[in-house]
Amino acid sequence: MMLALLGIAIAVLLVLRVPVAFAFLGPSLLYMWVSGQSVGNALREVVNAADSFPMLAVPLFVLLGSLANHAGIADRLFRFALAVLARVRGSLGYVSIGTSVGFSWMSGSAVADAAALGKVQIPQMIREGYGRRFATGISAASSLIAPVMPPSIPAVIYAGLAAISTGALFAASVVPAIAMALGLVIAVAVLVARNPRIRRGEFDRREVLASLKGVILPMLTPVIILGGILGGIFTPTEAAAVAVVYILLVGAVQRSLTWKGLLAAIRESALTTAAIMLIVASASLLGYILARERLPQLMTEAMFAISDNPTVFLLLVVLLCLVLGTVIDATAILVLIVPILAPIASDYGVDPITLGVVTIIALMIGLLTPPVGTVLFVTASVSRSRIGDVFRGTLPFLVPYLVVILVIVLFPGVISWLPGVLGL
Repeated sequence: MMLALLGIAIAVLLVLRVPVAFAFLGPSLLYMWVSGQSVGNALREVVNAADSFPMLAVPLFVLLGSLANHAGIADRLFRFALAVLARVRGSLGYVSIGTSVGFSWMSGSAVADAAALGKVQIPQMIREGYGRRFATGISAASSLIAPVMPPSIPAVIYAGLAAISTGALFAASVVPAIAMALGLVIAVAVLVARNPRIRRGEFDRREVLASLKGVILPMLTPVIILGGILGGIFTPTEAAAVAVVYILLVGAVQRSLTWKGLLAAIRESALTTAAIMLIVASASLLGYILARERLPQLMTEAMFAISDNPTVFLLLVVLLCLVLGTVIDATAILVLIVPILAPIASDYGVDPITLGVVTIIALMIGLLTPPVGTVLFVTASVSRSRIGDVFRGTLPFLVPYLVVILVIVLFPGVISWLPGVLGL
């Protein structure tokens, strides 16, 4: 009964558009008071959730993405990709994907990717006759590569919650992220073939060489991050700090990061980090309550009653994440369900890294589904489009993402291959 009332209270607050963190925190504190638990115990749970060395990487990776954005790196990546692919029919669609892949090595946030790249890509695609729905759809969909490809902020959070190696989870995410990009490439090829208005551009060797100079230094950032982590030189937190210093140096050398831009990046990072950590803290308290009410045990019994097959378990996890992702912020869901699902996955014999990659990809799709759909709102804002048009534009690009999830669920070796090669 207590669990049911708690769930109803949270649902009502979410329907009333109360921010997720407070929708979790208010009913949770009320539960603690009604059940005779001390407020001090509640505060201890909240503080412990945020007081974590692995979590320290979150604000640093957020800052890294903001600095890269204000240093104009996204614009330079777009210019270089456009110059290289100028002769390809439908080049702007492929450029959108390629730029997102390149920027994802520095930004672990889909929202940052959508905001930074959408305002450049979408207007140009519309001018070239691609159609508003296609332009907003591919821009929004390709931004989901950022939170999957390392350095991934959701991966840092998951690794901290599941007590696993962040480096191993980063390595495991590379192949699925590349598969997502290839799936989008196929979708773009199909859609472009049906639009006779799209023409080829002119290849300019001088433009390629000129734009290449602007991306050489920034694209060494992933070498520092992944090379340092996978080579055992840095922890993920230290790698994030070193990468921030490197981007600052790049911005100074290229004279692309002004004092105004630096202050704006710091301010954006502080606000984003505060929002993330508030959600992490409030969801952690709710998770403590759910554990106290034995929800993990009840879910384990229910799932084993359905099937003892690990593949079926992963499919149920995907379904759960897709449903929850339509109404609740992805970070909140991650903090809430990982402590519950990790023990169940162990009972099924599912590797926690496999569970992490599957969960993160499934939750990221929620960023493209209303009514929450944060990326939808950001894309609509930067392109001055209606939410409905953006959502309809993303629908064809959701298909390859769902295919990627199905493949890694059926063949989890796709995930474990690279960590195995690297000995992680």
